[in-house]
Amino acid sequence: MRLKNVLLVVKDIEASKKFYYDIFGLQVVTDFGRNVILTEGLVLQERQLWEEFVDKEVIPGGNAMELYFEDNDLDAFAKKLEASPYEIQYVNRLMEHDWGQRVIRFYDPDMHLIEIGESIEYVTREQNK
Repeated sequence: MRLKNVLLVVKDIEASKKFYYDIFGLQVVTDFGRNVILTEGLVLQERQLWEEFVDKEVIPGGNAMELYFEDNDLDAFAKKLEASPYEIQYVNRLMEHDWGQRVIRFYDPDMHLIEIGESIEYVTREQNK
């Protein structure tokens, strides 16, 4: 068995497709209208449809999980976020952890927590220079 996808419940599929393309370059693999599979295994599910499936109301803004991406040029990524047309709600702007890894955390338009960090391999290489 293997993990195939991670599904995010979103209120506006089209806006979310655009956000994940604009910010991360994720492209549509399969579009079923109310359910969309993006590259890297991210799936977007329309909120109303999800609530029908699980018979429960979605509560946005939880902080018990995050999507984690890696980018070894966080300075450029931070500038890209600042220049984007999106109103980014940061958890933390570019910061460095005690172990030397730099990260940025923010919410997507549906309040899913996202972290972008340097790979540990990159951090180790930079520390050993």
